[in-house]
Amino acid sequence: MSTIYPVILCGGSGTRLWPLSRKSYPKQFVPLIGETSLLQQCADRLRGPAGAPYAEPMILTNEAFRFVVPEQLMAVGVNPGPILIEPEGRNTAPAVLAAALHLSSSDPDATMLVAASDHVIPDTPAFHVAVAEGVRTITDRGDLVTFGITPDRPETGYGYLKLRQVPDASGVSVPLDRFVEKPDMDSAKAMVAEGSYLWNSGIFLFAVRDILAAFNQYAPDLVEPVQKAVENAQSDLGFLRLDPDAWRTAQDISIDYAVMEKADNLSVVPYAAGWSDVGSWSAVQELSNPDADGVATSGEVTAIDCHNVLVRSESPAQEVVAMGLENVIAVAMPDAVLVASMDRAQDVKQAVSALKAKGAKQAESLPVDHRPWGWFESLIIGDRFQVKRIHVHPGASLSLQSHHHRSEHWIVVEGTAEVTIDDNVQLVSENQSVYIPLGAKHRMVNPGKVPMVLIEVQTGTYLGEDDIIRYQDVYARD
Repeated sequence: MSTIYPVILCGGSGTRLWPLSRKSYPKQFVPLIGETSLLQQCADRLRGPAGAPYAEPMILTNEAFRFVVPEQLMAVGVNPGPILIEPEGRNTAPAVLAAALHLSSSDPDATMLVAASDHVIPDTPAFHVAVAEGVRTITDRGDLVTFGITPDRPETGYGYLKLRQVPDASGVSVPLDRFVEKPDMDSAKAMVAEGSYLWNSGIFLFAVRDILAAFNQYAPDLVEPVQKAVENAQSDLGFLRLDPDAWRTAQDISIDYAVMEKADNLSVVPYAAGWSDVGSWSAVQELSNPDADGVATSGEVTAIDCHNVLVRSESPAQEVVAMGLENVIAVAMPDAVLVASMDRAQDVKQAVSALKAKGAKQAESLPVDHRPWGWFESLIIGDRFQVKRIHVHPGASLSLQSHHHRSEHWIVVEGTAEVTIDDNVQLVSENQSVYIPLGAKHRMVNPGKVPMVLIEVQTGTYLGEDDIIRYQDVYARD
């Protein structure tokens, strides 16, 4: 049996789950369901069953998330394999092709298991059984395999897979007849009643040589630019940066349109053990174990006489009380609150568009800003001052930098900081502070084995994050 290489696509923005999911930190990185993020759950699921030949996962992501991905994976004990950095989003076809070309250079007999980073599949053993059936199908017939979800309701938000026959309950793969676009409600009801239609999960399994042959046959115009992007990729701190000049000439197209809808050797593994793409807050409610009244809560929430609601508080210091609500979504963040009718769950992205049009930073940015060394959040912002809480991981280091327009005062509240100010290096311990004059070259390092937390007070005429001149940076940021 060839080695199975999980390929995790990790570049989406998840605007329908605003305000928790935003462009700066989308839904795959947040703990929507349970204590770990969707990415962490996906990577854990793709370890494979004991004894199965699963390799470390390959990740395709973008520049903004290149340090978030390995940090989250290592936090749950998953060692990431290659992390390919896409210079810009070009949809799933170029991403899958890049992964296949990269794998082919080291293991031409590899099998690829391609999955999105932001899906929920609660029954991991059942998923592994389905993958094993897909491997059998590849071995016996050489087909390209996709996974179809047995629908439990008419759904207009998903595409469908029309099978050549009604699947039985055995989970054995069935040849695919055709793909069906997202239907209207009447068509969805008819397809579910007919029985030979499954939801298109967007999860794929194929031998590397088979998918490369399919790209050469059905999407030859993609092959040359993506191949050049892989061949000219640059290694950077353990990441592999695809060549931007070649990459931007690749067509922006999904793998469904580029290859799968044209191929004649497709099989579908039916899967009925539970799946969600977590595409709306109503889906989150369904996955959050609502009580008998349909009430699902998270965080510091008190719900009184409510029916069919989702109420979440995303700050431990924020108590949310819901009273007499019905068919309502309420999600409270420290800087933004969403209150919406449950039947408008698919329209939340309209709110993001409206906020962007008015220039509200809440449209795309969270109050917590994640960096390779840790994170910071703004606590108070005034005309000429700002107060931040800064969390630095053990052993991590901020860049050596200076500012044109602000001075800073650092107060260590947890751990110890090694602080450089021009030519002076000193240790600053808990309850101690240090002042960084305007224009001074400075850096902080956490030399310890526990997180270091400090409060930073900035004062000056301009406090934007672009007022940073970097002289040295261990993370190779420009």
